[in-house]
Amino acid sequence: MACLVATGSKWRRRAAAVAVVAVLASAAPAAALQRDGPVFRPPVEAPVADPFRPPEDRYGPGNRGIEYDTVPGQVVRAAAAGTVSFAGAVAGSLYVTVDHGGGVVSSYSFLMRMSVRTGARVDKGRVIGVAGDRLHFGVRVDGSYVDPAGFIGVRRTRVRLVPVGP
Repeated sequence: MACLVATGSKWRRRAAAVAVVAVLASAAPAAALQRDGPVFRPPVEAPVADPFRPPEDRYGPGNRGIEYDTVPGQVVRAAAAGTVSFAGAVAGSLYVTVDHGGGVVSSYSFLMRMSVRTGARVDKGRVIGVAGDRLHFGVRVDGSYVDPAGFIGVRRTRVRLVPVGP
């Protein structure tokens, strides 16, 4: 690319544009770059109380999803279309898990009520339940928890512009 930059200002602008596009593309979540996975919507309209914090090891402390500060009775919607692979109680709390295909699964935890059953097909935005005091929203790709924010459009990007001389 250096030889193109040296040949004129038109080529310098094109090279700079390519560099900026390359930086922006590298900032996208790895899971989104590796597959044509679903684009999620937030499951609730509520502030984030606790963001994704990956554990240092498989059994270590952390937050394997996003914890929303919901109001009891608040509607919870499917983040993307898929098939309900689990809807039921675990240790006294209600959970819904949706399989979106391609190894992508989302989970909705600590529900007050569920509106779907295992095996049901859900569209993006369909009501799947009602939240309690909080909602935990998790995403797994091929069995590993990933930051759900990368699937719902929240991206943090640092762009550094480099001067290209006269």
